[in-house]
Amino acid sequence: MRHHLASADRLFMDETTAPVLDPGRGVTKKGYFWAIVSDDRGHGGPGPPIVLFRYAPGRSGAFAEQFLDGCNGRFLQCDAYDGYNRLTEVVRLQGPWTLVYCWSHLRRRFVKLVRNSKSPIAEAVVQQIAQLYAVEATVRGSSPDIRLAARKAHSRPIVAALKPWFGSTLAEDIRYGLNHWQGLTRFLDDGRLELDTNPVENAIRPICLTRKNALFAGHEIGAENWALLASIVATCKLNDINPVAYIAETLEAIIAGHPQSKVDDLMPWRFRKTSSQHQ
Repeated sequence: MRHHLASADRLFMDETTAPVLDPGRGVTKKGYFWAIVSDDRGHGGPGPPIVLFRYAPGRSGAFAEQFLDGCNGRFLQCDAYDGYNRLTEVVRLQGPWTLVYCWSHLRRRFVKLVRNSKSPIAEAVVQQIAQLYAVEATVRGSSPDIRLAARKAHSRPIVAALKPWFGSTLAEDIRYGLNHWQGLTRFLDDGRLELDTNPVENAIRPICLTRKNALFAGHEIGAENWALLASIVATCKLNDINPVAYIAETLEAIIAGHPQSKVDDLMPWRFRKTSSQHQ
């Protein structure tokens, strides 16, 4: 799966906490699961959707750089966590990563303002962002060219009208928008890019639920194994595959001597589709 991620021109990335037992202390320490996603369904791309989780003992941007090493993509869709900034200076043959920021994160800030202060400016911003999402809904699954044309005709005027409002008194949230404006508006120039990081946030959500049920990993190797299994399950689900059936039949194929040279045939997106009754 990592081989296929490496060839993707655009990736999504996010991270979430992973409690791990700290040996000898009887308490847990905070590790992190980093999620890397390739999902081109929004613009009708041919590549299969893939989720790869990696475990790291911390949240430093150095881990993001480490996990993306060998990937040939140009765009990284992520939140505005400053740990990702180092990727814009990484030395690669392809050049540094270009960060594309998330309108959903910006929207949440203004939704919170509406709820807490009833600000009419914040409410207007929320309504304008909703219009951006309405435009996206009309072209989801269409080709990059069709999406780009719709964004130029409909989304660009909305975004242009939004920016002057950021001169209001909503200081902290305005600064967030203005400081990340270039990354927020990159979707207007490339039909392959998404408006938000929902593909990776949706992929990471089951990890959060599992974390509540499992409580913690017994050690760091256990956390790495957890990340590996979560990658398989999440990728199966994105490809409409029953994870239990896939794992069982794939293990049987490996035991039966499936040739390593044909390992690509064992990828989840090559597996037969299962009926909804098995989901």
